Amino acid sequence: MNLMGKFKLDRRAVLRGAGSIAIALPWLEIMGHDKLAHAAGAPAKRFLSVYQPGGTVLDSFWPTNVADPSSSPILAKLAPVKERLLVLKGLNMDCAIGEQHQSGIIGFLTGSKQTGSPGDYSSFASIDQVIATRIQSDMTTRKPHGSLQLGVRWATGKSHGLLSPINSATFEDTKQLTPLPPRLDPQQIFNDLFGTLAPDMTGQADARVARRKSVLDYVDKRYDALGKRLGAADKAKLDNHLTKLRNIEMALDQGVVGTSICKAPTKVDTTGYNPTTGLMSGDAGEIKDEKSDEMIPTVGKFMMDMMVMAFACNLTSVGHFQWTDTEAKHTFPWLQLANHHHFYQHDGGFQPVQCQQIAVWYAEMHLYLLQAMQAVEVAPGVSMLDESVVFFGSELAHPPTHDKKNMPFILAGGGGGLKGGRMLDFGGKAHNGLLVSILNLFGDNRTSYGHIADPALAGLTG
Repeated sequence: MNLMGKFKLDRRAVLRGAGSIAIALPWLEIMGHDKLAHAAGAPAKRFLSVYQPGGTVLDSFWPTNVADPSSSPILAKLAPVKERLLVLKGLNMDCAIGEQHQSGIIGFLTGSKQTGSPGDYSSFASIDQVIATRIQSDMTTRKPHGSLQLGVRWATGKSHGLLSPINSATFEDTKQLTPLPPRLDPQQIFNDLFGTLAPDMTGQADARVARRKSVLDYVDKRYDALGKRLGAADKAKLDNHLTKLRNIEMALDQGVVGTSICKAPTKVDTTGYNPTTGLMSGDAGEIKDEKSDEMIPTVGKFMMDMMVMAFACNLTSVGHFQWTDTEAKHTFPWLQLANHHHFYQHDGGFQPVQCQQIAVWYAEMHLYLLQAMQAVEVAPGVSMLDESVVFFGSELAHPPTHDKKNMPFILAGGGGGLKGGRMLDFGGKAHNGLLVSILNLFGDNRTSYGHIADPALAGLTG
């Protein structure tokens, strides 16, 4: 009787020890064809949304060559990563029903109209949280943090440093749809995420190391029992898998967590930057914090470095990076622009030269982020960007009118088979189809999302 032929192991199986201790297994032949079916779709592994305020100067944004997504004055800075860019023209944010800016930032990731009157939020979860739920529900992909939201110079102007529909882009995938404010203090974020990667003389790190080192000891007996039921090839794979985990355990003796790509980012001195300066803001942006404004580029790059390393260390697979809020009532000293972004958009009359200058700078920051992701090799010849989907967008398209047609949306990366190096024109479709497409890239097969039941967009993969 061939017992081996009848024994089949679920691909989500884990080795369980005492209490809640569990270690995910690698794919084994004994799991059957589930792995092959899963691999065929090659779902994306990481999602990052990036919000910048105030739309753009559309005439200077759209590429002039559909085969070169960097062929425009604003996007030219992205030329070094153009093969990883997919510019999406002809998408309207038709769901944005409500207050001009509020409805835009709420609809950005939710495809939802603003519920009720100004002051209300979304009636759908944001897709980043839907993706996080999917990843966290699988023991083989679960991370310590379901998602990570980071913000720079957030909650300016009328929101006075507090959570508001005018600055909220992400909403929990729960019945409550709770808005999620970004974390703002760069030093606290560094300490919380990467503090254990550095020597800790207080003894607290030693306790954490001891707890983590004990994990494999709890599962030894389970491993022995399973090993007796495996063929030679599967047993070799399992041995290799547990050896890697043991190497991580040995590294913990030296206060190191992770692998050669998981290391604390360079800590940046942000003295003088006040992450809660929004609490002192004025409605019209008349109260300035010049020192904090001056440090926006420095803090922004530090935050992006931490986001990338959070991915590299498998702390999370989902992130949202928010440069500011929809009011953006801060100045740009490094660009020699003394007024705030909202002033150049429409408060002081539309000023396209200054708005384009700001948009070009944001493109430079997008390049910094994408190159940082591209520099992390997660497997031989495979970069983090290859496995990820990055979604860049805003809450409106045309600043002086608050118009939300032809939204300046960009996807980047190669996760889920996303194909860059081009621009696609969808001729006026609702952006809800884009949200569906992003979900599909992560293996979520739903056919609509948000208040407009448009299907996924064609042609994103190839």
